[in-house]
Amino acid sequence: MTDAPGVGPAANMRVDGERLWDSLMQMARIGPGIAGGNNRQTLTDADAEGRALFRQWAEDAGMTMGLDRMGSMFLRHEGSEPDLDPVYIGSHLDTQPTGGKYDGVLGVLAGLEVIRSIRDMGLTTRRPIVVVNWTNEEGARFAPAMLASGVFAGIHDEDYANSRTDAEGRRFGDELDRIGWRGDETPGDRKIHAMFEYHIEQGPILEAEGRQIGVVTHGQGLWWLQVTLTGKDAHTGSTPMSMRVNAGLGMARIIEAVHRIAMDHQPDAVGAVGQANVWPNSRNVIPGRAVFTIDFRSPHLDKLTSMRARLEDEAPKIAAELGLGIEIEPVGHFDPVAFDPGLVAKVRDAAERLGYSHMDIVSGAGHDACWINRVAPTVMIMCPCVGGLSHNEAEEISPEWAAAGADVLLHAVLDAAEVVG
Repeated sequence: MTDAPGVGPAANMRVDGERLWDSLMQMARIGPGIAGGNNRQTLTDADAEGRALFRQWAEDAGMTMGLDRMGSMFLRHEGSEPDLDPVYIGSHLDTQPTGGKYDGVLGVLAGLEVIRSIRDMGLTTRRPIVVVNWTNEEGARFAPAMLASGVFAGIHDEDYANSRTDAEGRRFGDELDRIGWRGDETPGDRKIHAMFEYHIEQGPILEAEGRQIGVVTHGQGLWWLQVTLTGKDAHTGSTPMSMRVNAGLGMARIIEAVHRIAMDHQPDAVGAVGQANVWPNSRNVIPGRAVFTIDFRSPHLDKLTSMRARLEDEAPKIAAELGLGIEIEPVGHFDPVAFDPGLVAKVRDAAERLGYSHMDIVSGAGHDACWINRVAPTVMIMCPCVGGLSHNEAEEISPEWAAAGADVLLHAVLDAAEVVG
């Protein structure tokens, strides 16, 4: 994509790294975990409290809020030509049940820091800039992940989103109303000139390569397949081995098959089971029911399609051998993503102007940018995380890494929004 000529950002402009870090630490006090991280799952009271703090900070920075019917928050900084389509900076404030302090949150608060820095420097852009918090990116409480951005992009309809339930049977729509964060805007009505998402890598590559910035060119595709196995509850001590219909055993064999299928599609393919439950979950009862979710990912559509097909062929055979009933339901999917080449170039140019070491990278995780890429030019920026660890309370980055990526974000956004004074 190209923009009309404007005044380019000066190479010496930087965000206030200390202010950004302080904001991250203040947000981390809301929904604390049990081991130094966060449990601020979507549409919980902690989520509502985090939203309120973000809104207060944004309004203190002169921004105005819009809110759509999925609860996504849009904080707007005005441009000199308000009728132009805005540049968006977005990610999410919700976390995993045992989440870190930076996954998603860094992208939202770095967007806020970009606006604070623009105001500090007295800069004006032609285009408005909007910082967005997308609802339910994680999908930990309500599957699928990236739910609100998916509705915005037309992947899901609102009825589907509102009907999603958590493990206790609570509906997404009811919980959104309960915490008071449902707006009036129709999801998807907003026009987007470009969207930037800044995120921790959630992998080990940048740290291992000694690079400060990941220029994200592509994102992996994903299939989440929920498997339900039905057998017969029975006493573990008095039921002969030959007469058992063990849903737990079927789950174990299918988990092994998932690993084998992913290994057969190397390189650039992964697969695992990360969520699993058995019933009645008693130490002396053979499980009569098992429900678990398979996660397959690859940046290559043919491999992603092949892994799902293999699983759907092999899993029913495993179940049949054990006398189990089986259902396989897709509960999450997106194809591999190629981000906008023009925006990728802006990010790469910003890193070079600022003197930060950088490399092109493929995102191994799903992000809201993957859905928004369907309806607007989109790109991602990544910073390293220690040991590649994420979705874990021990997730860690350094203040210097956070600030470097935010500097690149500032310059790339100013380039796209066109500085006029």
